[in-house]
Amino acid sequence: MIQRRTLLQAAALATPFSARAETLQELRLDYAYYSPSSLVLRRFGWLEEDFRKDGVPVRWVLSAGSNRALEYLNAGSIDIGSTAGLAALLGRANGNPIRAPYIFSRPEWTALVVRKDSDIRSLADLKGRKVAATKGTDPYLFLLRALQVGGLKRSDIEHVALQHADGRAALEQGRVDAWAGLDPLMAASELDQGSRLIYRNVAFNTYGFLNVREDFLAKQPQAVRRVIAGYERARQWIRANTTEAAKILSEEAKVNLPVALLQIKLRTDLSQPQPSSEHVQALQAAAPILLSEQLVRLGTDLNRTVLDLVDTRFAAGLIAKA
Repeated sequence: MIQRRTLLQAAALATPFSARAETLQELRLDYAYYSPSSLVLRRFGWLEEDFRKDGVPVRWVLSAGSNRALEYLNAGSIDIGSTAGLAALLGRANGNPIRAPYIFSRPEWTALVVRKDSDIRSLADLKGRKVAATKGTDPYLFLLRALQVGGLKRSDIEHVALQHADGRAALEQGRVDAWAGLDPLMAASELDQGSRLIYRNVAFNTYGFLNVREDFLAKQPQAVRRVIAGYERARQWIRANTTEAAKILSEEAKVNLPVALLQIKLRTDLSQPQPSSEHVQALQAAAPILLSEQLVRLGTDLNRTVLDLVDTRFAAGLIAKA
């Protein structure tokens, strides 16, 4: 199936760009504190510099979470947006017409968090407790998968739907018992408030996907290539200038430098930006949670949806060799 999809993509990409492209009036994309590359790219204005010669302005929109990025993409408010992989799959399965031609990170950006004085020590201890998580995001889906590991169901907890920053505040103020966190907020809660991570599983963190609306990809393939080239420049810069990148994250997200360093140095892997069978298989392994929790329509072919989402060919040749 991967080979067939790749051949179809090759045929589409072989179509002359001049036959499909339209004049670009404005490039609209998001930036997010969970995507350090987007912060670096925006800070240095590399895309503005590149597109200025064509008279194309660049507009940046802050995504507070994958759910917001997916909302903006679905509404046509942005052309390119940053989400977690499983969140992107959820969006695609529910009709959001996106494809993912680039991986901006392999993060461990979510875990289950409790206050430093909490009596919660294990997943089993979450039964009957209030747990904050942002629906439609990797932390929420991480929570659902973690509950299964602990032998619990969603109905065994009281889910409190809050955006990430509000979830952190609710945890620290004692209004919820646990929180499915997201960096850098999670790292800040750890270092500033002594919050504890009671469950970590890097395999349940489903990559950082750079998603493009399908219509934009069809009409503006060269613009997408230029954006990916910009992300590659940012990725390479971060790998060579980790502390400086952490300073940018610190300033943008308004967290202290040790928090930013924890996120970038210890929890963000920038080594594998090319979408591949690794990402396809990771999503296919994670996909059953979407059906078991009735987050997609019964009978949805999620394996097919994964193949429609993860574009393993588009960025080939654009990825800088490590």
